[in-house]
Amino acid sequence: MVIEFHDIVGTIGVAMIVGAFSLLQLQRVDSDSASYSLFNAIGAALILFSLCFEFNLASFILEFFWLIASLVGLVRRRLKRG
Repeated sequence: MVIEFHDIVGTIGVAMIVGAFSLLQLQRVDSDSASYSLFNAIGAALILFSLCFEFNLASFILEFFWLIASLVGLVRRRLKRG
């Protein structure tokens, strides 16, 4: 098996999302914190990048909405801070 650059990028994205979720479950981060949303957004974007090379529709849809939800969280937090 050959590991390509896009595989590494996608794997880093998965690690970011799983890491953020793990920190949430361990109560080390709040679900409305900027860092949680940022890690999820970057992770989803990295996975979407990797899907440009080996497309999977179901994964693309999931990560697209994961990215949008994370960005909405970041924007709402920013607007709330005023």
